[in-house]
Amino acid sequence: MAGHGAPDVAPIDCADLRVAVVAASWHTQVMDGLLGGAERALADHNVADPLVVRVPGTFELPVAAAALADTHDVVIALGVVIRGGTPHFDYVCSAATDGLTRVGLDARVPVGFGVLTCDTEQQALDRAGLEGSAEDKGYEASAAALQTAQTLRQLARPA
Repeated sequence: MAGHGAPDVAPIDCADLRVAVVAASWHTQVMDGLLGGAERALADHNVADPLVVRVPGTFELPVAAAALADTHDVVIALGVVIRGGTPHFDYVCSAATDGLTRVGLDARVPVGFGVLTCDTEQQALDRAGLEGSAEDKGYEASAAALQTAQTLRQLARPA
């Protein structure tokens, strides 16, 4: 599994951060798992009342993330793209990855990358954080973004 070798980082207090989650709507079962994982991570890091926004699909994540980055300290993007028989998979994955990266760099706001890019629905289910899943990518993306936000705050403080 890709999760092998992941760091074991304890949750930190992020109660003072304004957090938004933008989640795609396609593949309801997988998305419910990703969103549930994000919500568990936010609770573990003491984030109360995050804004949760739904968009139609993964392709729409970057534009919504850009809008949210204007008013939030952290944006967590959740989506899933499952390979089909056309190049659509490649275009959507590339657009989402490039777009979310650009949002983070341009806004200097951590963007949690919780976008699953899988060959099969089973691979997505295995990473969705559902009961029986081997991994919880919604949790991991959220925790990473929160940790990064706190790191950026430390870097911004004068020594």
